[in-house]
Amino acid sequence: MSKPAAVSTKGLRTPERMFRLVLWVVAVIFAGFLIGLGSLVVRDLPTVDERVALSDFVDKPRAARLEQAIRSVEEKAHDADEVRASLDLKEQSAKAAYQSARLGFENWIATRTSTQRGDQDPEVIQRTRELDTLQQGSRDAESAVEKVAASRLEMEQRLSALRGERAALDEVARDPYESAVRRMELRVFLIRLAITLPPLAIAAWLFVRKRRTQAWPFVWGFIFFAAFTFFVELVPYLPSYGGYVRYLIGILVTVVVGRYAIVAMQRYLERQRLAEQQSEAVRRQSLSYEHAIKSVNAGICPGCERGFKGHDGQTNFCMHCGMKLFESCPVCTHRKNAFFHYCPACGVDKPAADPAPPESMTVAPVA
Repeated sequence: MSKPAAVSTKGLRTPERMFRLVLWVVAVIFAGFLIGLGSLVVRDLPTVDERVALSDFVDKPRAARLEQAIRSVEEKAHDADEVRASLDLKEQSAKAAYQSARLGFENWIATRTSTQRGDQDPEVIQRTRELDTLQQGSRDAESAVEKVAASRLEMEQRLSALRGERAALDEVARDPYESAVRRMELRVFLIRLAITLPPLAIAAWLFVRKRRTQAWPFVWGFIFFAAFTFFVELVPYLPSYGGYVRYLIGILVTVVVGRYAIVAMQRYLERQRLAEQQSEAVRRQSLSYEHAIKSVNAGICPGCERGFKGHDGQTNFCMHCGMKLFESCPVCTHRKNAFFHYCPACGVDKPAADPAPPESMTVAPVA
C-alpha cells in the first residue's frame, strides 16, 4: 500500500477562521473606543477638585505690605540708577576738562618767558585759579556719584531685607501648602482609583466566567480596556506614592491570575486522568470533530493531548492512551485520519461503528 500525502486541515472551515479574525478585530475596536472614552474621563478628572497655590497659605496683609515696600524701593533704585548714569557722564566730562586744562597750563608754563617771578605773575595766578576751579568741579561730580552709589547700596540692602522677609512668609506657608497638596492629590487619586478599579475587577470576573461565551469579543475588548486604563492611562496622573498602589495591584492581579491558572491546570490534569480511564469509544464521543482533526494533523493526540509521530506511515494508535488515530479505509485501504467522516481517496462514508483494525496495523497502547 503506497503512503499517501498528509491531508492538511489548515483550510478547514475557512469562513469560521475568518469570522474569528473579524471577531478579534471587533474586540480590538471595542477596546479602542472604550480606551478613548476612559482617556477623556481620566483627563478631565482633575477638574473635580480645586487647585491650591502657595499664596493661599501666606499672611496676605503682611505679604501685600512687603510687596508694596519692595516695589517702592525698586522704583527708587531705578531712579537712583538713572541719576547715577547722568552723574557719571558729568564726572567724566569734568575730569576730561580738568585734565585738558592742566595739560594746557603745563605746556604754557614750559614755553613762557617771563622776567618776573612766576608765582607773582597775574596771568599765571589767573590760570592757576581756573585750573583749581575745574579740579574742584571734578571732585564735586565725583562726590555726587559717590553719594548716589552709597544711597543705591542702602536701597539694595533694604531690598535684600524686604525680599528675605517675603521669602520667610513663603517658607512659613510651605508646610501647610504641601499638606494641602497631598490631601488634594489623595482625593483626586482616590476618585481616579474608584473609577479605574471597578472595571479592573469586572474584567477579572469576565475573564474567569465569560471569556468562552458568545460575547467573548466584547469580553476581551473590555479586559484590554480595563488593563490599559489602570496600568497605562492612570500612570501620568499618579502622585508620588501612586506607584506603590499600581505595583501592589499588579502583584495582586498576578497572584489571582496565577492562582487561577494553577487551579485550572490541576483541574485539567485531573479531567485528563479521569478521561484516560474511560473506554476509547466514550472518549471519542466527547471530542469535537474540528479539535480532533486539528490535533491529529498537528501531531497531538486529541485524547490525552500528548505528542506523537503519526505521519511516519506506521503509527496508528497513541502510544500514551491507546486512542486510534489512523486507520485504513475498508473500501480502498487508503490510510487516513481515523476521525475523517469520509475517505479522502475514495469518498466512502465512514461506517457508523469502526471496524476492528487489521491485525497487521494494530499497535498495542502503551500504559
